[in-house]
Amino acid sequence: MDYNAVSMFIAVAQTGSLSAAAVRMGVPLPTLSRKIAELESDLKVQLLERTARGCRVTEAGSRLFEHASGGIEALQEAERLIMSAQARLVGRLRLSLPQSFEPWWELLGLFQRAHPDIQISVYSTERRVDLLADGVDVALRVGAIADDTVVARHMLSFRHILVASPKLVERHGALNHPADLNRYPCAAWGSTLDARPVWMFGGHSFQVLATFTVNDYLHLRARAIAGDVVTELPSFLAAEPLKRGELVELLPELPFPDTPLHLVYRRQRHPSTIIRTYLDFCSTHLSIVEDRCRVPSHE
Repeated sequence: MDYNAVSMFIAVAQTGSLSAAAVRMGVPLPTLSRKIAELESDLKVQLLERTARGCRVTEAGSRLFEHASGGIEALQEAERLIMSAQARLVGRLRLSLPQSFEPWWELLGLFQRAHPDIQISVYSTERRVDLLADGVDVALRVGAIADDTVVARHMLSFRHILVASPKLVERHGALNHPADLNRYPCAAWGSTLDARPVWMFGGHSFQVLATFTVNDYLHLRARAIAGDVVTELPSFLAAEPLKRGELVELLPELPFPDTPLHLVYRRQRHPSTIIRTYLDFCSTHLSIVEDRCRVPSHE
């Protein structure tokens, strides 16, 4: 078996495109196409099916990818380690982060200052990305992980806070029970245009009669500080406005549940040195994020 051809096949399986794989591997497209055709001939099986948008692996191709990708990447990593005598890491790291997750930007800056030869590409989205299809090395995911195709490393847990501006509370009266929210204009995070948001207070759900929904916590924070709405914010986005007195926490005796935060990477992939370095760096310097996610004291 031509292991160079197997490497090319793996690149096509990962990118979903012959041309994209050729660019990634730095080989002419005709060469890559010929090598994969020869591999299919040697194995006497079709590995790829052409589609209007590129190509996809067949059932036989999926089996080859599952068994070969880890070994090929391990060999490539061994080659990089042997050929590189320098301690500084060089390469590209492709990350996915939730929108508005400000504490992680500080951590990323510190990481890149420690490893200036690593090029970082960040895809910031509220969508849960497909690591393989989107070409992401490591994703920062909020919430429980129910995906057996990834390895998840738990980082920390944080919670959201119900907030409003002092002038809004003064205008609408004290808020002592979730039902009192019916007197207030409420805004909530929503991922769809017909979202029906629900808030959790002390283990109980509350259907929010939201006058405004948006999938951007920075927008919600701005509207709350302006005195327009009551809303819920991640603790790290609420901390500074709370300290400055621009916002006050509502119903602190009925807290929102803890939300777990994980770094995830593909289970079938042998993690590169760069990925392992990034994971370890984040774990070591996690206090930067933990400090920002800590709920402000009421003392």
